[in-house]
Amino acid sequence: MDLTPLWLSLRVATLATVLTTVLGVAGAYALARARFPGRGLVEAIASLPIVLPPTVLGYYLLVTIGRNSPIGRAWEAVVGQPLVFTWQAAVLAAAVASLPFCLRAARAAIAAVDPAYEEAARVAGVAGWRLAFTVTLPLASRGIIAGISLAFARALGDFGTTIMVAGNIPGRTQTMPIAVYDRVQAFDYATAGTLAAVLAAVAIVVLLAVRWLERSAL
Repeated sequence: MDLTPLWLSLRVATLATVLTTVLGVAGAYALARARFPGRGLVEAIASLPIVLPPTVLGYYLLVTIGRNSPIGRAWEAVVGQPLVFTWQAAVLAAAVASLPFCLRAARAAIAAVDPAYEEAARVAGVAGWRLAFTVTLPLASRGIIAGISLAFARALGDFGTTIMVAGNIPGRTQTMPIAVYDRVQAFDYATAGTLAAVLAAVAIVVLLAVRWLERSAL
């Protein structure tokens, strides 16, 4: 059995989760602690990947990073090849699809932190990003870890958004969910079942590991 799609899926999901963690936690902190006009609209837009069909989300992403878009042209000018139908596009697709899972969980966890702890830290001279990294985020770590784990699981299992912007190129952009679909389309149900079982097993191991990390954060 060719496990290339599995290794590609793990690489894509890992890199997507790194992007999601940075953007999601920063966005969650801003939404939970900052007050600015349009905050509700920003959160609603960031949550769109949860409710939009993956193909619709993939279409909008394809328009955003396609060869005729400013991002697509800039990427091609620097790298020398289009961004779409590459594994990098798969990373972006997985990151966009999984972002709201991290952002919403992290936002709820940060909002639940008692402001009294932050006020005590400010009295002690801790402020700004030092306050966030030494007080708020550690206290919200369980919720943040839960959000990151959900984002990774979502990125690992993404299909619709990824196939729209990265395609189905064996050895290059064919992730595990796409490989399962490909085998089903070829009526190779035995291989499809094996690939699906491997993907499910990996997801279970990851979720158990995250559960252990959540307990350690207590």
